[in-house]
Amino acid sequence: MPPSYYDNEGFSSSSLDDKFIRQAFIRKVFMVLTVQLTVTFSFVAVFTFVDDAKLFVRMHPWTYYVSYAVFFVVLIVLSCCGEFRRQHPWNLIALSILTLSMSYMVGMIASFYDTDSVIMAVGITVVVCFTVVLFSLQTKYDFTSCRGVLFVCLIVLLVFGILAIFIQNKILQIVYASLGALLFTCFLAVDTQLLLGNKQLALSPEEYIFAALNLYTDIINIFLYILAIIGRSRE
Repeated sequence: MPPSYYDNEGFSSSSLDDKFIRQAFIRKVFMVLTVQLTVTFSFVAVFTFVDDAKLFVRMHPWTYYVSYAVFFVVLIVLSCCGEFRRQHPWNLIALSILTLSMSYMVGMIASFYDTDSVIMAVGITVVVCFTVVLFSLQTKYDFTSCRGVLFVCLIVLLVFGILAIFIQNKILQIVYASLGALLFTCFLAVDTQLLLGNKQLALSPEEYIFAALNLYTDIINIFLYILAIIGRSRE
């Protein structure tokens, strides 16, 4: 089953041991996330700066669909199979496979944009994500209470995305990418507060794989949407 988010009203009065456990949990998640992002943006660098890599992915588009299938299957397994997700080292192996497949897809997408657009998108993503994480650390507003609204917005965005596929309009695609970047920025704020555990809802310290997966997919989606905005606006 997917992880449950428990009520965390009593966080401020929790024991010192609980706070140490939460801090160790946060460090573990950010360590895993750092490795994931390093691998992914290494792929992006290769597919952006190496011409042979660009030529390969353009001559073999089927590799994207294979990577997507692997990513989707592993994502479902990690999201829905709680026992497997907490079973070491299989959880790390599955997360590594997911990261490699996602990295290949992101690198392949980046290869279709010019180098300047990719560099700009990486820089903007770093600034946006760093700002959102800092804001989530400092603000008193509880973003975890907005999860239901954000999931409804995600469904609306998916419908909008289907329309954008059939209606090939530059302005419409920029609007869609802008809404996607904004939505996943909000998801990043929510997932950060679920990780910290200092709001109404919190994620269990046993779910470090799920927490890293959430933050990783949020950041990658933000990058892809920002890249789409820059690429479309420069066409």
